[in-house]
Amino acid sequence: MTVATQADRKSESLPWIRNAQFDIGFIFGLLALSLLTGLVILWEPSLFYPILVIDLWVLGYHHVISTFTRICFDKESFQEHKFLMVGLLPIVIVGTLGIVWAFGLWTIVTIYFYWQWWHYTRQSWGISRAYRGKDRNAIYENGWLDQAIFYSIPVFGIVSRSAEQHQTFIGMELWSIPVTSQISELFGYIAIALLIYWLLARVRAAALGRLATVHTMYLLSHFAIFFLGYLATSDITLGWLMINIWHNAQYILFVWMYNNKRFSNGVDPNAKFLSYISQNGRMWLYMLTCLAITGIVYWGVLRALDWLFFAGLSATIVLYQIVNFHHYMIDTKIWKLRKPKIQQTLQIDS
Repeated sequence: MTVATQADRKSESLPWIRNAQFDIGFIFGLLALSLLTGLVILWEPSLFYPILVIDLWVLGYHHVISTFTRICFDKESFQEHKFLMVGLLPIVIVGTLGIVWAFGLWTIVTIYFYWQWWHYTRQSWGISRAYRGKDRNAIYENGWLDQAIFYSIPVFGIVSRSAEQHQTFIGMELWSIPVTSQISELFGYIAIALLIYWLLARVRAAALGRLATVHTMYLLSHFAIFFLGYLATSDITLGWLMINIWHNAQYILFVWMYNNKRFSNGVDPNAKFLSYISQNGRMWLYMLTCLAITGIVYWGVLRALDWLFFAGLSATIVLYQIVNFHHYMIDTKIWKLRKPKIQQTLQIDS
């Protein structure tokens, strides 16, 4: 047996969430894509807006549409999540418009800036739980220490951004939570201490032959992207774009994988279309479907509403944030990994 064959077999035996090829791309490929994007824009700043447009149309809007493949592409899912589709959206519309009317557009921009940070962090937390649930024999940190380690870099990142007191974000007025540089530094020291402890704990686990290899790889990518997005660059918008690309692509791939696992036995008569496009070898069709719906919803419906009832960039921003806020709320309900149905589909332990 060759060394290469042994390495391949060892790789395939690891507790991947799908398989070695998918997971390596998911963990490190998306991180590399975000890093490359940042480097390209630093090299040629004029490429920022073209790349932003590509991100929005290929990944951003697409990832929001992916949510709806979970809640309304088949009768069972629609019945289970009917309120999220029918009842929640009007509440979000009224609430968002009310806030803008009462306080101004800057409030929506500020809410988005902080909420997207929390949304990105919580999505990453959920995915880390999925990886952890695939390898229950490894040694992990638990309780408050586990969460403190995971959130250390994201919290330090958002505190640091707040301390920088940026006046604008993506060219729009932003209000930042007042934080002193001393407080930001304190969070930085805490984050460093927690990461050193985590690294030493993982080295000890490896020495005992109980290292959570794939989970560790994912956490390294998690720490890296939040460092790049919130700490490594002084440009708040560039940092956001880098982590936004990572988050969007991550979500799209994870939802496809979930649907693929859900319909692993073949086409389901009760969800013919969704199960058909979720089969192995049809990821391209799934992506193409979501992109087509993206065009209808974002270019068609939202542009039509903007033309009929509002005017200008401000109205477009409000409309897009209504969709984003609705998406954020939906995700808090449909991706709880403690639900037995989700655990069964992803083949993870509680």
